[in-house]
Amino acid sequence: MSAIDTAREFWGEGIPDWVEALALACDRSSQNKVAQEIGRSASLVSNILRARYPADTSVVEDLVRGHFMAEAVECPVMGTIGKQVCRKWRGRAGHFENVNHQYVTMYRACNRCRLHRGDENAQET
Repeated sequence: MSAIDTAREFWGEGIPDWVEALALACDRSSQNKVAQEIGRSASLVSNILRARYPADTSVVEDLVRGHFMAEAVECPVMGTIGKQVCRKWRGRAGHFENVNHQYVTMYRACNRCRLHRGDENAQET
């Protein structure tokens, strides 16, 4: 059974577009390669496809939308960036690290950003 068939079986007609994109990516290569590409485990990908992931899926959704759906956001510092890149920097903005100038700049920018604060009306491209 293909990954898309599995996802459609478990999600039904209400399958989110990003889950469908994840399944199609798995069908093009493999579940392990897709998991590696988004920086997550193959078991997480499997649980998402089978609608069994018990936690918040917003991080995985952003990674899939950025990697496989080419969705982007407008960053005040970096310009137009993929959602997965935005998610990476937002994750790092949770704690300050004085590693280099870019980390400090992005820490400040992300903590002022509406996306990081969870504003539903934040601009996306």
